[in-house]
Amino acid sequence: MTVSRTICLGFLTVIAVGTILLMMPFSTSNGTWNDPIVALFTSTSAVCVTGLAVVDTGTDFSFWGQLFILLLAQIGGLGYMTTTTFLITLVGRKFNLRQKIAIQQALDRPGMSNSTQVIRSIIATTLIFEITGTFLLLPAFVPDHGWNQGLWLAIFHSVSAWNNAGFSLFKDSLVGYQTSTLVVLTITFLIIFGGIGYQVILETYLWVRDRLLKRSTNLIFSLDFKVATSTTLILLLLGTIAFFFIETRNNETFGLLNFRGQMLLAWFQSVTPRTAGFNTIDIGRMTTAGLFITIAMMFIGASPGGTGGGMKTTTLRVLTSCTKTILQGKEEVLLYERKVAVSLILKAVGVVVGSVALVIFSTILIALTDPTLDFIQILFEVVSAFATVGLSTGITGSVSIAAKLILIVTMYVGRVGVLLLMAAVLGDPRPTRIHYPEENLLVG
Repeated sequence: MTVSRTICLGFLTVIAVGTILLMMPFSTSNGTWNDPIVALFTSTSAVCVTGLAVVDTGTDFSFWGQLFILLLAQIGGLGYMTTTTFLITLVGRKFNLRQKIAIQQALDRPGMSNSTQVIRSIIATTLIFEITGTFLLLPAFVPDHGWNQGLWLAIFHSVSAWNNAGFSLFKDSLVGYQTSTLVVLTITFLIIFGGIGYQVILETYLWVRDRLLKRSTNLIFSLDFKVATSTTLILLLLGTIAFFFIETRNNETFGLLNFRGQMLLAWFQSVTPRTAGFNTIDIGRMTTAGLFITIAMMFIGASPGGTGGGMKTTTLRVLTSCTKTILQGKEEVLLYERKVAVSLILKAVGVVVGSVALVIFSTILIALTDPTLDFIQILFEVVSAFATVGLSTGITGSVSIAAKLILIVTMYVGRVGVLLLMAAVLGDPRPTRIHYPEENLLVG
């Protein structure tokens, strides 16, 4: 039982438990046993923080069913190893070497030191942001739905947004609040910080603390911080501009609103493909260009160490830096005056190749099981599942059972990671002392 197998089987265990709970009569609004496929799909979507739904979460599930979905999304957002480690610390047990290695791999950390403090800071950060989001959403939901329901709506959407889960208790997601500045800014604030990574949040906190306390020490930001923040800002800016100019001519999405409303929609649509899954417009009515931009942003995804999925922003920067290095005729890949290790470049290439292969394979299978669907709809659904986004053109509930099972597998692989799953299947690599001669090969 290797570390990678422990993580993969841990997620499967949580999905299985969630499926059983969501099948129970007390989890459905009509008090009957739930369809096993619906329960399995919903549990997988929640644990994998995807947000794809085959039924309406707000009407088909009871309060207990909605609570189970929220807890599954919380576990999935934190990660199986983070949740397990936190429970171990609560009962006062110490970590062994195997658990420290598992935490290191699950959080993609460079070292194994201070594992307890890292887990505690992650839990504390999560609670602070989710509670803050709840209080910010109360003024928007309470006047429309009363205190009890308004409070539950605020809690549910705050937790779902922070974990980039995308589940909503409204039938049309957040379309009813598309022009609410408070709701749009709060939800996007939670999505961005939830997906940017705990390491980035920690370094931001240390920098702000030093400035407020007027300390003379200069904090040196890590390369991960610089890459994640700069790439995120660039993608958000470019996405907002692109969606604004493309969809403003579309009267079924942006066209009928004023400039302020169009900017809010463009900003939200730029944020939500980064593995969040909420929508303030009807995705199925977007232009083809808008859908392809959304697919590209979904595939890129969030940053490492956060609650989002996709191939990650750092992977994109490493590969673009490799391209820049080749064009400049250099032999070393540099990022912010730091040399990128060859092992990281190989890992980035492996992530992209594995991700593209999974998307192609899943798209072909669904095209065979549901030949009446348009190609753009199938590709959109598959990338949304792989990147654990949850956006849909509206076909999730109507696809065949075989297609639903394919999407379930795609969501699972996208959450645990292609490389981690392959390591679980193949086992840990064995070191070798054999070295082969080098030879040139024509490329490009």
